[in-house]
Amino acid sequence: MTTLINADFEQRVVVLPEDYRWVDSPMPGVERMMLDRVGDEVARATSIVRYAPNSSFSPHTHGGGEEFIVLEGVFSDEHQDYAQGSYVRNPIGTSHTPSIGDEGATIFVKLQQFDAGDTEQKAIDTRTEAWRPGLVEGLSVMPLHEYEGEHVALVKWAPHTQFQPHQHWGGEEILVLVGTFHDEYGSYPKGSWLRSPHLSKHTPFTKEDGALIYVKVGHLS
Repeated sequence: MTTLINADFEQRVVVLPEDYRWVDSPMPGVERMMLDRVGDEVARATSIVRYAPNSSFSPHTHGGGEEFIVLEGVFSDEHQDYAQGSYVRNPIGTSHTPSIGDEGATIFVKLQQFDAGDTEQKAIDTRTEAWRPGLVEGLSVMPLHEYEGEHVALVKWAPHTQFQPHQHWGGEEILVLVGTFHDEYGSYPKGSWLRSPHLSKHTPFTKEDGALIYVKVGHLS
């Protein structure tokens, strides 16, 4: 039977940190918080994955690609060590064997969501990458990836920053990495995940603590 979690991509979804429910993976020491999922062990999936210190995952090939950002600790495989803040894209057909060290690791990962033509492999250390001015005062943007209508970036919000009302052509997905993100519908502390469908609208802002968010747009049309 196919697992369906937040599988209606025309619906707005908000998952707050208090909503997390960790589920054991098939590998010891590896737990998942499933944010959306269509499929079973091989699935189109968006998850937060928590690796215990010195855990590992079996060798696997990315049939539909893999995108992840390291939230805590150090994620390692036979290719590289990826410290906290690393943004990685492994296109369709790539493979690896995760092996985690003493620190453990937590990653936000998206599987089976690459376009067949999106073949660029990336590993970006966002701790050293340059920021660019955003569209309004108080915003800084770090572009991470772009393919046809899909755009991925980190966006840094200074305290008390107000963005204009806007519509999401192709949808928008946000993970709050630092601080608290707000819009007219609610407040979203660190660890919150939001998925807003094609043509949805909102007017985001920050308060005294500002925010840092991962944002992907244009992939849900």
